[in-house]
Amino acid sequence: MRVSRLLTHTMRNNPSEADTPSHRYMLRAGMVMQIASGIYTYLPLAWRSIKKIETIIREEIEMAGGQEVRMPVLQPIELWEETGRKQAFGDTLFSLKDRRGRGMVLAPTHEEVLSQIGKSYVQSYRDMPLIIYQIQTKFRDEPRPRAGLIRAREFDMKDAYSLDVNEKSLDQNYQRMAIAYRNIYRRCGLPAIMVEADSGAIGGKESHEFILPAATGEDTIITCSSCEYAANLEKAVSNYPTLPPSELLLLEEIHTPGVTTISGLEKFLKVDRQQILKSILYMVDKGIVAVVIRGDLEVNDVKLGNVLMAKELRLADSAEIRSAGLIPGFVSPVGMTAIRWVGDNSIKLGQNYVAGGNKADLHFKNINWSRDFTVDQLVDIAEVNESGLCVNCNSPLQSLKGIEVGHIFKLGTFFSEKLAVNFLDQEGKNQPVIMGCYGIGIGRLLAAAIEQNHDEKGIVFPAPIAPYSVHLVGLNLHDEDVINSSDSLYGSLWEDGIECLFDDRIDESAGVKFNDADLMGFPIRVIVSRRTMANGNCEIKFRNGSDSNTVSLTEATAFIKQMLATIN
Repeated sequence: MRVSRLLTHTMRNNPSEADTPSHRYMLRAGMVMQIASGIYTYLPLAWRSIKKIETIIREEIEMAGGQEVRMPVLQPIELWEETGRKQAFGDTLFSLKDRRGRGMVLAPTHEEVLSQIGKSYVQSYRDMPLIIYQIQTKFRDEPRPRAGLIRAREFDMKDAYSLDVNEKSLDQNYQRMAIAYRNIYRRCGLPAIMVEADSGAIGGKESHEFILPAATGEDTIITCSSCEYAANLEKAVSNYPTLPPSELLLLEEIHTPGVTTISGLEKFLKVDRQQILKSILYMVDKGIVAVVIRGDLEVNDVKLGNVLMAKELRLADSAEIRSAGLIPGFVSPVGMTAIRWVGDNSIKLGQNYVAGGNKADLHFKNINWSRDFTVDQLVDIAEVNESGLCVNCNSPLQSLKGIEVGHIFKLGTFFSEKLAVNFLDQEGKNQPVIMGCYGIGIGRLLAAAIEQNHDEKGIVFPAPIAPYSVHLVGLNLHDEDVINSSDSLYGSLWEDGIECLFDDRIDESAGVKFNDADLMGFPIRVIVSRRTMANGNCEIKFRNGSDSNTVSLTEATAFIKQMLATIN
């Protein structure tokens, strides 16, 4: 392809609506065009990368035993009502009515239709195991679309589903897909990390995300410095240092006028926040629930919501706390049995704590779990922080930011039981099909790759998913010898199977062409000019390299092929 014919225009300045590097550079390089908030057209450069990603995905999923289908985006709303996911997705679900007034949805995912396939084509245990996949458009009415293709309202996804007769077979398919995912990211040139994760609104049992480390990522992952433990912050668990043991002291009341915060108690009583128990009040499905946790930790709302099986969860406001007969800033579980209490495991890791006195301007000193109070549930609801230690090897944990580029999880029998997807086992008994689900956002993966691979000049594409492998820059194209030599090299590269974009614009300056090459970020840049032509040469360099190579035009194609072999 020649730049003079390419459907794109580069931009010199950053678009005001772009808030992340991938969004800025994809707009500036003319890879995508925004149609509305969260809705984009893929232009030729982006589409070439998308197709390369899709090819890699298809090859690896089919190697794992997947069969490709195409399921409809437009689906009857009754299917979603049967599974209860219409309510679970809420306003995120695009819904509409057809001309006959029947409710329809634009699917954000395809478990319901996949279940219908299973119901029609799986009758016996002999029909499984199966892996069915598609690459299809999805729709989610995101409240705040952002970061270009990272969080869009219309997007392309590879979603795969396994159907199995038992948990052992599901485990085998799950492991096949985990290996396929690792191969996909490796072949795309992206070092994604597999981490334990929460299953979200779709539900399920075992769940893992694949996170691509990037400073702009929305996800925080926790990793161990010594072993392979890795988990999303929403799922991560850790050990915390136990406070030194001491004799249990007598419970005391302390006058604490106007002291309602952990930091205030630290200063007022000159105690470390590890020695404080804090109580937090939540509204859970219109009822109030109290949580108690050690003062140096924070509550992980996802963990808490899962423990309570909550549909809605938020912090209670002052009026709601008072209406429950409690005093904001002075609440503790001591003597408070009228409401439900959930305790974090950390409350067992010390003794003689300070906590609210359940009266204005009063705190308790030397309160101890079991002796002075109990809770209805004692579980892990803490958010892992830098003081946490690995649950596997007790080594220090570290956190890093990243972007989710894939999610696999075990659905179990949730959908098969809701939609009656059954099979006859070896004894002729009716059993529910056991399912797994496996997703990769295609456009998100492309954007995440750019988030991880860019510099101040533009994109630095991983070679396997770059729109073109070579950016051929022709200078002094008013000179017939330069034109002929550039054209000859361009043809030679394509004949040898090397994808090349030729900047053949006659009236643009060298500076504009170099800036555009940096912005688009293809792996290798080749310069043919009057100066290089003086000795029958061209200049060749990696996009992310500082040194260039002077190579004979007759040897350039072979030299480029060798360079690509080192990075593909």
